[in-house]
Parts: sequence; C-alpha cells; structure tokens
Amino acid sequence: MTLRAARVNKGYTLKQAAELIGVNPDTIGRWEKGESYPNVPQIKAIEKAYGITYNQINFLCPNITD
Repeated sequence: MTLRAARVNKGYTLKQAAELIGVNPDTIGRWEKGESYPNVPQIKAIEKAYGITYNQINFLCPNITD
C-alpha cells in the first residue's frame, strides 16, 4: 500500500498525519510523491500513526512509468 493510501485509509489529512508523525505536512507530501523518503525513526512513527508495518508500505512513487 502506498503512503497516501495508508493515510487516506485512516482518514487523515496531510496536516493531521504530519502532527502525528512529527514532521511538516509538505514532508508527507514529498514522501507520498516519492521525492524524498522517511528515515528510520520517521518510519516507526508512520507505522504507529497508520497502524501498518514497514513491510506493508510501498515507498515507490506510484506515478513512475517505464
């Protein structure tokens, strides 16, 4: 599941997710677009906030085409 899908499934806005994870909403947006990636402590916060595990997260940008 993509980060965006995980966030939307929980019903969080970018701002709400950012507050739970401890980052700026723009940072979440960059992660969701594949422009940057969270570090290990941020991944742990994502897991907790979204109720998912690292193995369930697809960090690849969903807009990448061959």
